[in-house]
Amino acid sequence: MDTFASTTVLLVRRNGKVCMASDGQVTMNQNTIVKSGAKKVRRAGKGKVLVGFAGGGADAIALFTRLEAKLEEFGNNVERAVVELAKEWRTERALRQLQAVMLVTDIEKSFFVSGGGELLQPDDEDGVLAIGSGANYALSAARALMRHTDMPAADIVRESMKIASEICIFTNDRLTLEEL
Repeated sequence: MDTFASTTVLLVRRNGKVCMASDGQVTMNQNTIVKSGAKKVRRAGKGKVLVGFAGGGADAIALFTRLEAKLEEFGNNVERAVVELAKEWRTERALRQLQAVMLVTDIEKSFFVSGGGELLQPDDEDGVLAIGSGANYALSAARALMRHTDMPAADIVRESMKIASEICIFTNDRLTLEEL
């Protein structure tokens, strides 16, 4: 059976701006790049929410659809929507089978959400989250740039993702980047 590994998604919050980007690479069986321009970051909540995914593509789309419904149900209240999605994801048998993790953010709050019931926010002084195979590389680069430069969020994301693509074989430099 074919297995897919891929994805680096990075979120940086700085000076009232939030930026999220993903690479475009999808890798099959640990040795073949089958796509280089996949879009793993999308807008939701009438364009006011950014969502990034790592994991199975079909699973990610299913979760994105559920999140959109939750955002509509709760008037684009991101915190309430992700809490309810995380509860459903953990308790509903069909959803528990989904193999993905996601980052969700609006202009005020950011969340890491997974099917195991994890719902995390970055530390206030940090403002950085990352998921996927190249997450640790992108996260490290972003934290260093946050500590030692005055670069805006979008520039930190671009440079950090470039660094991750130079280290992680499952990450490329074809970015999908969104900013609020």
